[in-house]
Amino acid sequence: MNSFSHDQTQGAQASRPVTGSLRIQLAEQRMHARLLVLAGVFCVLFSAIGLKLTVATIIRPMPPQQQQIAPQVPPIPKSDPKGMIAGDVALPQVHRASIIDRTGQVLAMSLPVAQVYANPQEMIDAADAAHKLKGALPTLDEAETRRRLSLNKQFVYLARDISPAQELAVNNLGIPGIYFEPGERRRYPMGRVAAQILGGVDIDDHGVAGVERFFDKRLDGDRTPLRLSVDVRVQNVVHDELQSAMDTFQAIGACAIVMDVHTGEIITMVSLPDYDANDFGRAAPDARFNRAVTGMYEPGSTFKLQTTAMALQEGIAHIWDRFSSTPIKIGRFTISDMKNDHFDPWLTLPEVMAYSSNPAAAHIALDAGATRQQDWLRQMGFFSRVPVELPEAGRPIIPSVANWGVSTTMTVAFGHGVAEPPLSIVRGTAATANGGYLLRPTLVASQAASADATDGAPDTAQAIPPDAQRLISAANSDILRKILRLDVVKGTGGKAESPGYYVGGKTGTAEKIGPHGGYLKHVNVSAFTGIFPMNAPHYAIYVMLDSPKPTAQTHGWTTAGWNAAPTASHMITRIAPMLGLFPDTEHAAAIEASLAIPMKPAVPRGYRALGPGNDPGTAHLHEREHEHTSQGAGHPHHARPHDAAQAAQLAGHTEHAANDLPGPPGHHMRDRG
Repeated sequence: MNSFSHDQTQGAQASRPVTGSLRIQLAEQRMHARLLVLAGVFCVLFSAIGLKLTVATIIRPMPPQQQQIAPQVPPIPKSDPKGMIAGDVALPQVHRASIIDRTGQVLAMSLPVAQVYANPQEMIDAADAAHKLKGALPTLDEAETRRRLSLNKQFVYLARDISPAQELAVNNLGIPGIYFEPGERRRYPMGRVAAQILGGVDIDDHGVAGVERFFDKRLDGDRTPLRLSVDVRVQNVVHDELQSAMDTFQAIGACAIVMDVHTGEIITMVSLPDYDANDFGRAAPDARFNRAVTGMYEPGSTFKLQTTAMALQEGIAHIWDRFSSTPIKIGRFTISDMKNDHFDPWLTLPEVMAYSSNPAAAHIALDAGATRQQDWLRQMGFFSRVPVELPEAGRPIIPSVANWGVSTTMTVAFGHGVAEPPLSIVRGTAATANGGYLLRPTLVASQAASADATDGAPDTAQAIPPDAQRLISAANSDILRKILRLDVVKGTGGKAESPGYYVGGKTGTAEKIGPHGGYLKHVNVSAFTGIFPMNAPHYAIYVMLDSPKPTAQTHGWTTAGWNAAPTASHMITRIAPMLGLFPDTEHAAAIEASLAIPMKPAVPRGYRALGPGNDPGTAHLHEREHEHTSQGAGHPHHARPHDAAQAAQLAGHTEHAANDLPGPPGHHMRDRG
């Protein structure tokens, strides 16, 4: 081998390791480049994510999506400064509909809640879990919770009706074995307002009283809010005035009602004492007792309005007829007026009402007779429950037909011997002034009321419902309106006047029945039933005070003219503007002239008026005097219950009279409206 070949061989051998090293270097360079590119991509991605998180959590935080939170948590409320959705309170998380008043104010609504329960067998540390739960639920009994979580069971309740915020707090604890059961709880934002009307629900959210019970299926089946006819503004004013009167006269109870005489809608129904509707289960029975529909009270002289309406409509008497005001003796009993009443011995029909004479009213009833009296009261609804949407509506206490003798006919004429709920009296009063239509009282707002709530313009000329029954002619209704106005202008209801509203009405004072029967001396139920404005009747009002005490301002009197009538006046003055009515004093002379009726109307030519020498009732009384004598020998002289239910009513809240003249021998039936 020559030297040249040898050198080539050595050069080739020396170049091989150099070429391999270059390849490795090139590969490393390519790998570094890829890593740099990949690192750059990751940097860009992480920067984008970081930027997105910064925007979402700091710069523009987003609310959680609906599926991220529990289904019972309510949505975030929207601003409603003008109150446009005041009546739209149907939460999607609850099934029971809300109850609202005629203006859309919420009276009752269901709020989402949750029940907390646990599976103790899934607990890791019962003591630690109980301690953590105590932090989220401060009212929880930690020792009892620890005991429950240590039981050998698979299910135990820990807490009921917790709020959504509390539910989230418990859920955030992350304790294994803790679960939630969605539910709802009924709340009454207005507290005492219309408590007896609303009633209440049980633990399972089923109605147990009031409209909650009457409309239980409707509230559970239709989530549209139930709009009542009640106006909370008027309700509050009437409540305040009634409470003030109850305190002033130290009455043991009271009630007031305002009803639309055209539609039968009950604008206000207040019964005192009352309670917070949220504490229905703990309220005292006396507070839950709705005196407006459950209480039975002798109507007293307010019933003379029905006696007068019957006489006019049945053609028994005319306004110019006269009736004896001389005390009536029947057996050992006497029907008379109060000692300070100085009437003419014979009174015309307007005078009978204005002066509230008992004997004269008794004579009118005697002219009608027991059968016609019963038929009239039955047609006017006084023999049955008032058809209103309250399960508590009671049945009136009336004499049996067998016991409806001459004495009963006379005493019922001036409101003794029967017991009626106040709403029944209001219903009858409205019928005398609205053209003669007997309405069905209702607590549900009409469609017109719903429209008024939207546009803010109250309808003061609503039509009579098609199912209303006309029992009094328009002409007789007009006469009755004038007589009711006369009672306020010149009669016993003078203190019920409210300037510019031309109030008409009738007072009534009835002695209460004692727990063992018989009337209680100087313990009265005083009431006023009326209409306003009488020149264009729109609302009926009723005020009742149970067992009021005399004051210096009443000069020792406890009769309705001194307490119930002025209370009604205060209410009318305050609530009328709320109802879209304003005082009209500019046309006072013309209005008063249109409502005027003489105390002693002239007898038209060709008529022979009832009066001295022409009084069929007196002759009828003499013919039947022996009936009372025979009945009195076999009946006690004071009220006695005929069965256990009636005895319970006597001992409780209801007030009623017996089937015949009550009281000890020589008892005088006296009532000054």
